[in-house]
Amino acid sequence: MVKLAADEHAYLYVLRVLIVSFLKGTAPIMAVEVARRAVPGHVRPSFKELEAACRNRAAAGETAAEPEAAAAAAAE
Repeated sequence: MVKLAADEHAYLYVLRVLIVSFLKGTAPIMAVEVARRAVPGHVRPSFKELEAACRNRAAAGETAAEPEAAAAAAAE
């Protein structure tokens, strides 16, 4: 139970670091890098792994606005 709580705390801490960094005006990709550095070392992806994942997502045409647009269309 303690391990589960520690894992959840680490997850929420990374999200907090990401959101605060973005709200301070950091570019989105830099905010992701700041959050990557907050991930515990034993599970932290390398810079190259993270960049490849971001590039693959962008190349596939996925954006954060698409789910929001679909949800807005469904609500109407």
